[in-house]
Formats: sequence, structure tokens, C-alpha cells
Amino acid sequence: MVTMLTAESAAAFDELTRTGKDKLLTSQKDYDWPNTFRTARFIPAVEYIQAARARRLAMDAVAKVFDDFDVIVAPTSDEQLVITNLTGHPAVILPNGLRGSDAPKYPSDDASDFQNAGGPGTPTSLTFLGKLYGEAELLAFARAYQEATGFHLQHPKLTPRS
Repeated sequence: MVTMLTAESAAAFDELTRTGKDKLLTSQKDYDWPNTFRTARFIPAVEYIQAARARRLAMDAVAKVFDDFDVIVAPTSDEQLVITNLTGHPAVILPNGLRGSDAPKYPSDDASDFQNAGGPGTPTSLTFLGKLYGEAELLAFARAYQEATGFHLQHPKLTPRS
């Protein structure tokens, strides 16, 4: 299904690619967006259609989960982002505090540990996932959470660069 996400993102930036202005973007490594946009032009139609079929099954499966839940609270991560991008389920990301004094500095020794990286005093977040076409209810829930917790009023201490 990522094939669809790749093709759709390339279509959104098609003019940038066709005019060659994608060369002006600073990141040009193999998996950076400009090269992803360029290579997406070679996705076969059959693969796109097969991905669309798989996407429909995923949309139905995720929608079924919401038969029993109004909102799902999840850590903010790549996995959650891919699911919501591919199924169309709404997501709201809100702050939920600042990392403690024991938080590892970024980049941490474990580069895959993005959840805990950033260093002491840096912001953390939660993601709320909602039903298809349930944006209004999800936003009302997020607003109630924000008003009840006040995490959006916390700011990390800024230190001057040395």
C-alpha cells in the first residue's frame, strides 16, 4: 500500500518534478522525497490497482476496530502515521508534557529510538485516532484533553548555542 502513498505524493508534487525544480530541494539522497517523486513515475498501473485493493481491505479492517472504540490513544510514531495516511482515518497529535531529566539526548545511541530521543526537557506527544469522517468528534475530544491537561502551555527551556 505504500506504493499508493508514494504515487499520490509524487502526483501532488508533479509540477515540481516536471519542471526540474525538485533539484533545488536540499535533500537528494536515495530515499529523500525528490528521488521518491522521480522514481514513482515508474510505478506500473497494475501495481497501483493492486495496492488500491489492499488499501480498501485495510480501510475496512481499521474501520471495524472503531466499532468498539470512539478514540484510540497511541504514541506518535511512523507506524501510526502510515496507517492514518493510507486509510484516511483522522489523527490529532497533541503535546503531553516534557521529557524528564533521564531522557537520552538526540541522537541517542539507538537511532531507532525516536520516541525517547530529544534530551531532557524536550516535548513529547500523543496521537488520538478517530473514526472515518469523525473529525468533529475527534477534535472535540482533543480539545477537551488539551483544556484538561494544559500541556500545550508548557514550553521547553531554550539554551543558546555554543
